[in-house]
Amino acid sequence: MTAAAPRRLGLLGILLAGAGAAIASYLTVVKLAGELPACGPLRGCETVATSSYSELAGIPTAAFGVGLSLLLVGAQLAWWRLGDRRGLVAAYGLGLAGLVVVGYLTYLELFVIGSVCVWCVAYAVTIVGGWIAAALALRET
Repeated sequence: MTAAAPRRLGLLGILLAGAGAAIASYLTVVKLAGELPACGPLRGCETVATSSYSELAGIPTAAFGVGLSLLLVGAQLAWWRLGDRRGLVAAYGLGLAGLVVVGYLTYLELFVIGSVCVWCVAYAVTIVGGWIAAALALRET
């Protein structure tokens, strides 16, 4: 990789975390409004959104995703803009924790709830992609 490549990975991480925050925000707002997420021609979002796993202690599960994604944006920005490697290490660690959580939630969708939400899959992609970007950048710096 060139010297600029890790910096581009930082920008990619910021964009992915921002997309994750947008997705999780949408799901949180919809849940708090008592509505169902729009799934288009796909089915499954309704089942996942009405399952007991869509809340934790009365808080929409997606709200925790908003928090994680905003922390990831902050960590990636700290590294990308300020050159503070601790931000990159934080993004890697937060992303690793996020992998565990989205892995568990994906397991629940597939094997417990029996339906898959396209929004949840898209959010998981942002977490996995952001973690890969942080891991590659960490390896190169």
